[in-house]
Amino acid sequence: MSKSTKVTVNDLHQFSLSNEDVNLLDCVQTRPNSFHIIQNHKTFYAEISKEDFQHRVYTVKINGTEYHVNILNETDTIINAMGLHIGSSKKIDSIIAPMPGLILDLNVKPGDQVKANDSLLILEAMKMENNIIAPHDGVIKSVEVKKGLTVNKGDLLIEFE
Repeated sequence: MSKSTKVTVNDLHQFSLSNEDVNLLDCVQTRPNSFHIIQNHKTFYAEISKEDFQHRVYTVKINGTEYHVNILNETDTIINAMGLHIGSSKKIDSIIAPMPGLILDLNVKPGDQVKANDSLLILEAMKMENNIIAPHDGVIKSVEVKKGLTVNKGDLLIEFE
């Protein structure tokens, strides 16, 4: 653990823990992912039932009650304060041709509402049909191509509002 760790439980309660706080915890591992804890003369049994180590998200059962725990270290806190988020991406507002090809089918028109992964169009390239899908939920602002049109790599195909 780093010098300061922020812990959020059930997206409601936030705690700041230091290395000293963790070292003072009266906790014994009883088996993999299971712990016996004594706090203020009370006994608690904790089990980590789900873990996503990469994102530091855990589901912990304490005396049978499930809690969702998110852990942020100092680096995570600095990144969040800067307005950056690990794994976040820029919202895509246009679809461009990933390769030259022929528009075989067009599944949307301006004003259509689409969901992430909806098929927008079929682009034939090198005798293969490529399904171009919506990267996110949104509304189609414009469609710059027509069925049967040949496009070059980088050509604008569709714009989102």
